[in-house]
Amino acid sequence: MFKVRTYNAIAQVGLARFDADQYTVGADLDQPDALLLRSHKLAVDELNPELRAVARAGAGVNNVPVQACSERGIVVFNTPGANANSVKELVLTALLLASRDVYGGISYVRSLADISDDGELNKLVEAEKKRFKGAELVGKTLGVVGMGAIGSLVARVGLDMGMRVVGYDPALSVEAAWRVPAEVERMENLPSLFAQADFVTLHVPLLPATEGMINAESLSAFKPGSVLLNFARQPIVDTPALAEALANGQVGKYVADFPVAGLIDHERVMLTPHLGASTAEAEENCAVMAADQLMDFLRTGNIRNSVNFPTISTEASGGHRLAVANRNVPGMLGQMTALLAERNINVIDLFNKSRDDVAYNLIDMETAPDQGLIDAICGIEGVINVRVI
Repeated sequence: MFKVRTYNAIAQVGLARFDADQYTVGADLDQPDALLLRSHKLAVDELNPELRAVARAGAGVNNVPVQACSERGIVVFNTPGANANSVKELVLTALLLASRDVYGGISYVRSLADISDDGELNKLVEAEKKRFKGAELVGKTLGVVGMGAIGSLVARVGLDMGMRVVGYDPALSVEAAWRVPAEVERMENLPSLFAQADFVTLHVPLLPATEGMINAESLSAFKPGSVLLNFARQPIVDTPALAEALANGQVGKYVADFPVAGLIDHERVMLTPHLGASTAEAEENCAVMAADQLMDFLRTGNIRNSVNFPTISTEASGGHRLAVANRNVPGMLGQMTALLAERNINVIDLFNKSRDDVAYNLIDMETAPDQGLIDAICGIEGVINVRVI
């Protein structure tokens, strides 16, 4: 019986994926095998010795101590793409609100609530509507920074709205490249994209390399008066530098999903309270995806959509399976197979992959491993943990 501890309100459709005969799921479990969370800020001291996996129902994992998890052999999962459509639709809303002063128009009409005469009301509205004149998106250039699951969807929306779309992503995977519409023009660098775009939308993860990437230097390359949209992560944008760019007109408007002090009441800034994934559909998609990945890992050792371990997804070849996490240093696999050979254990299949400082092995054997073998593998310097599946 596996124990899965939950934090936050996980969508019931995701929790229902866990078979009650194999999993105990709840918020008050001690020494769980896995954690399932959304926005909970996971502390290092919450990583119990039996913990083998953490699943984040969402794309970002900045609330999870990933490095500490890697050092303990704990696999951290996320759910890329599960909330992509929800974010895409909010970005579309932001594009429309930034080009047409719908918000200002609504606020103005509400200010007329005391007028009871329809003739007077219509006269005022017709006289003042020019104050809220906007522009169409057709023919404008949309610059998409980051062409992953969300960025590629946003690019398609821009094209469907009649915009020219330019994109930049130096780390684009082959799988992600298949999702990018062929009509998107690839930019060789960010300054080229910024100089051409009427709207710049950010869709990159928060990493040391992306924190503060929108700073005074990069903002100086923006097309004067352009609109910046940030529905990725707040620290990607340097707030003081953005405030200066708004003041001097380099940036015409800023629309983001992350309220920050000093910009909340700015007349050319619109901020929403982190609504990107706040749809019932996105929450359910993330919960289902996270639950399925956890169950597959706990049952078979397979890893899909991990941020700190390599991807390994394979059917068991029969017999018994060992899952071994170790430091990614030379000679580790040879030492393991030598121990198996000493015990005359036949290996049916073996899968070994590495990612950064961590390596992961799935070893399918004809006979069940005894405690002596497990202890011997655990005793190899550099082995982090061993699971019998």
